[in-house]
Amino acid sequence: MKQWRAQTVAELRLLARNGEQLLLTIGIPVMLLVFFSVVDVLPTGEGDAIDFLLPGVLAIALMSTAMVSLGIATGFERSYGVLKRLGATPLGRPRLIAAKLACVVIVQFVQFIVLAIIAVLLGWSAGGLNLNALLIGFIFGTASFIGIGLLLAGTLRGEVNLAAQNGLYLLMLLLSGMIIDADSMPSGLNSLATALPSGALATILRTATGHSSDAIAGPTMVLIAWSAGALVLAGRSFSWSPSDSRR
Repeated sequence: MKQWRAQTVAELRLLARNGEQLLLTIGIPVMLLVFFSVVDVLPTGEGDAIDFLLPGVLAIALMSTAMVSLGIATGFERSYGVLKRLGATPLGRPRLIAAKLACVVIVQFVQFIVLAIIAVLLGWSAGGLNLNALLIGFIFGTASFIGIGLLLAGTLRGEVNLAAQNGLYLLMLLLSGMIIDADSMPSGLNSLATALPSGALATILRTATGHSSDAIAGPTMVLIAWSAGALVLAGRSFSWSPSDSRR
């Protein structure tokens, strides 16, 4: 337990010292929330823009940390041989992965608090908050994106993984209804948005934050399918040595 705590602290310190990671996990979500709340350029449906934007930006923040930040850092550690060496120390592979996951959850908690405070300052009311839906989205959304991030990090070379993580991030950002209302998209893109983990998560978080009263059973099943599939594939294909890269 002591080794796991020490590694978790080390992971948090590494992230705090990395300006690019801080921009990705905190800077971009905050800028998106503030800018599109005060500048009316996106179709956000009826009601205040902040009510539509907050759940989508929360989904972006969760995806940024659980998939892109974790995936890129792990991929380069693997590429440089750091991951293999750490796994061979008394820390062990299970505690190393557990420390990385703990770092993700801690950062996500901070993200949610920061974004919620900013949203309140911009006019959002927490009166309709659904904690059960928020917890469901947080758990299965995090599991889905961790699985995807580790799947790419554990099978691709560092540079290829970097491009894949960023490309997938932009794809989900644009096509999942997190920032642009999915109802305003063509029918084909609308269907794609609901099938993506980012789109399903955004739908659940809109219900959780009181913006929507839609049932979350369907989106929850989408997230469960993505999390199960991605985690199983990541567990089976993840390689700790850079010499085992598949691409």
